[in-house]
Amino acid sequence: MQLPIYQADAFTSELFKGNPAAYVPLSQWLEDALMQQIAAENNLAETAFTVPRGKEFELRWFTPGEEVPMCGHATLVTAHLLWTELGFSEPEIHFHTRSGELVVRKDDDLLALDFPAQHNQEIALTSNYAQALGAQPLQALEVKGSDDQLLLEFASAAEVASLQPDMRALLKLPYKGLICTAPGDGYDCDFVSRFFAPAIGIDEDPVTGSAHTRLVPFWASKLDKTRLKAKQISPRGGELDCELSGERVLMRGRAVTYLRGEIAL
Repeated sequence: MQLPIYQADAFTSELFKGNPAAYVPLSQWLEDALMQQIAAENNLAETAFTVPRGKEFELRWFTPGEEVPMCGHATLVTAHLLWTELGFSEPEIHFHTRSGELVVRKDDDLLALDFPAQHNQEIALTSNYAQALGAQPLQALEVKGSDDQLLLEFASAAEVASLQPDMRALLKLPYKGLICTAPGDGYDCDFVSRFFAPAIGIDEDPVTGSAHTRLVPFWASKLDKTRLKAKQISPRGGELDCELSGERVLMRGRAVTYLRGEIAL
């Protein structure tokens, strides 16, 4: 069996920046174990798979370690490749996922992700987070009932930029991913972030769209504004033009195609 495969960099207009993701379009679903093996072989933060549903698509995402319920950058990559490589011609694409229906629209020269907003609640801040990250957060917030990601606010962008986490210590924490954020002073943006998730095979994710479904409501409330410019200050870096629209988060960005190929199974 031979399958097409593509790879593109998301949330950037420059190759080798932003967050790379692979995309494998399917006519019908493969066995879960095989899709997991493909994602592990690709060894990217995410590999996306779609199956057509009329003019819409079912969409799933796999890290090298597991399937995840939501992924922003791989959704952006998938939409970009459907429009540029696979002949999709409608002005918006509807994806059916474990997190509900997600929409990507063309917005001038940008692509706009339309995702559900996630709201945070503050929890007790224990010393093991500072020990694992090497710096003291101001506060910790989680989505009620979720152990997927913990949001940690720091005092400055410089502090977030200089984090050097102990990945073995992060693996012992009760969350699959840590979102570290601070005001964007010195970075020409409203806020910055970094995302660490060794528990799912990603030591540091270059740009994390799903994290911004929490970051945007958080910073919109703190800064009293709904349109926000964000930068994820990983080594590759990425930029997002974000907006809180009611209970939805819009994330606008670009993508650049890197690879067209074929998987031989």
